[in-house]
Amino acid sequence: MQWLAEVCVKRPVFAMMIVLALVVAGAVSYPQLGVDRFPSLDLPSMYVRTSYPGAAPEEVESEVSQILEDAIATVAGIEELRSISSEGASIVIVTFSLSRKMDAAVQDVRDAVASVANRLPPGIDPPVVRQQDTDSSPILSLAVSGPRTGRELYVLSDRFVKNIIESAKGVGQVEISGAEDRAVKINLDARRLAAHKLSILEVREAMARQNAEVPGGRVDAGYRELTLRTMGRVAHTRNFPDLAIKTVNGATVRLSDLGEVVDGTKEARKMARLDGQPAVVLQVQRQSGVNTVETIDAVKQRLARCAELLPPDVTVTVIQDQSRYIKAALHEIQGHLVSGSLLATLTVLVFMRSWRSTLIAAIAIPTSIIGTFAFMKAFGFTLNNVTMLALVLMVGVVIDDAIVVLENVFRFIEERGMSPYDAAIEGTREIGLAVLATTLSLVIVFLPVSFLSSVTGRMLYEFGITATVAILLSMLVSFTLTPMMCSRLLLPMNTHGQGAASRKGFYRWIEAGYMGSLRFSMKHRWVVLLLSAGAIGSNVYLYKLVKQDYIPTNVDESEFEISLTAKEGASLAAMSDLLQQVETELGEIVGIEHVLATVGSRGLGAVN
Repeated sequence: MQWLAEVCVKRPVFAMMIVLALVVAGAVSYPQLGVDRFPSLDLPSMYVRTSYPGAAPEEVESEVSQILEDAIATVAGIEELRSISSEGASIVIVTFSLSRKMDAAVQDVRDAVASVANRLPPGIDPPVVRQQDTDSSPILSLAVSGPRTGRELYVLSDRFVKNIIESAKGVGQVEISGAEDRAVKINLDARRLAAHKLSILEVREAMARQNAEVPGGRVDAGYRELTLRTMGRVAHTRNFPDLAIKTVNGATVRLSDLGEVVDGTKEARKMARLDGQPAVVLQVQRQSGVNTVETIDAVKQRLARCAELLPPDVTVTVIQDQSRYIKAALHEIQGHLVSGSLLATLTVLVFMRSWRSTLIAAIAIPTSIIGTFAFMKAFGFTLNNVTMLALVLMVGVVIDDAIVVLENVFRFIEERGMSPYDAAIEGTREIGLAVLATTLSLVIVFLPVSFLSSVTGRMLYEFGITATVAILLSMLVSFTLTPMMCSRLLLPMNTHGQGAASRKGFYRWIEAGYMGSLRFSMKHRWVVLLLSAGAIGSNVYLYKLVKQDYIPTNVDESEFEISLTAKEGASLAAMSDLLQQVETELGEIVGIEHVLATVGSRGLGAVN
């Protein structure tokens, strides 16, 4: 790499163009980078969820879960296969080996599920196959609350909130929970059915025949074609009682003769309250790979329009917002990035006592960091906790190469009296191999982190690549821009035998102390070795004292969750009474802004 430094000293424009190309590419790529909390993880697991309304757990296990397990077990690469069967729902969880390509695995599981679809009970909802990843978790939770019934809140949320925000940029899906959708209930009287000698199945079949729209094909009318439609669907709830069920002895038995029709909701299996008032919760999921912060901002901009369409007594409240934590974390990390850069620059100024040398070293930090943004964009990375941690950590690393080259060039000028032009070439040539070896050793440390064969390796993949790119760019800057700037900015010195000026003053005391400790260490080598061995050995005991966790647990987002689990068979009314007691207790705590209570919105939808 010494030849590159010599070329850049002789051709300063060439050196400037190399570095400016990286800086411009990074500056253009930075605004285009996505912003997220964690990197996108391709987790080696998926689940198959099936809804079987009204079925007991034993029936779900034998008629759904077991059939799906037997079919999925034939897929290659499965490490673990387990299922959870509950009332009316089945979930089969599949975990693959890390070497298995998840795109192909998902397709294989879908094919296996489709092959046994005809063996599942009739009327069951089609199984849903979905891969578990970080993109599928909700990024924003909204609560629509007010003194209304659950049905009214559901309709208002669906029409005036969901339909508006789901078309915002970056929104992938909006799910409503906490209430049930509208439904028409038919309450039949068993005695009336017996009097007319009808069964409930006959009523069901008659309603299905008369409440349907069947395509009728086309009619050729000469120069025109007409499309036929059978307008058989009931348009209004008030028309249901007039449906003809059967004709007995010339008399028509209508639905109103057998029972009553109620315009209500589906069976209540969910409930939500916000600060004691009925509520409906909307979970917003983003599209894969989009900017989380921009998506949340786009949704929030549409909430003002939603508030205008909703009645005055119904409000939309933001409950959980990932952008608040992301913005705060990125702001904190950016602050550390700037402060670390300033402290590293001040350290150079303190020891070299030359503002020209400080300027040369300081330019290496933003040049390497900004250039890294271009490669992050090329690799499809985002600005998240992992990549920003790599950049903050690299602040103290990317300046090392520039300082080593700068210090050696400065020594050639100060101690040997060489001109800055010759010192830049000779100084870089002398330590070129050392800088190359140091850089490659750092690459060997950070790059293998990206290829760990575990979920942790996938989490830290962006960390290792980002750190490696920043290190390699710092080496490029130290062999191009740094020697070129040294040859142009540093001034020649003529000490006339007075010694190096930078080695005087307080630095002389630092050097004297270091040389004294070095002489002591060389004379008492066994003492140094024993102390080093003792320090290494103490790690065994100290490691056991350190708490271990997968992710940091001291993150304070000003939110907490309380999970209540009642005995199996507890009704929705019983859980509602239990939640009221908890809400009353929480209402006495100072500092709580909102309390959102939900039943049946997690897990398999059980109301306990």
